[in-house]
Amino acid sequence: MSDEQLAQQLKAIADPVRLAILRLLPDTDDCEAVYNVSELAEEIGVAQPTVSHHLAKLKAAGLVKCRKMCRDVYYWIERDEVDTVLDAVGNLVENDD
Repeated sequence: MSDEQLAQQLKAIADPVRLAILRLLPDTDDCEAVYNVSELAEEIGVAQPTVSHHLAKLKAAGLVKCRKMCRDVYYWIERDEVDTVLDAVGNLVENDD
């Protein structure tokens, strides 16, 4: 992973609303666990357009995935990509010694 890509992903995570979204989202697309924008907005207590904006940022960074089911779009964490970001940050810290 390039430093530029890591910086973009960390920038996508570096927002309290996005962190709240990531805390709620499952790491599977199981129908019982996924959230749509309305459900996330209600859980977090922010407006739907705000949640949509933050989900778009997380999706552009490759940290969440989505799929349209019936008339709603449902979201979940892209576990492999999140793990890659966490490993990259861990490597930065380890190499600083």
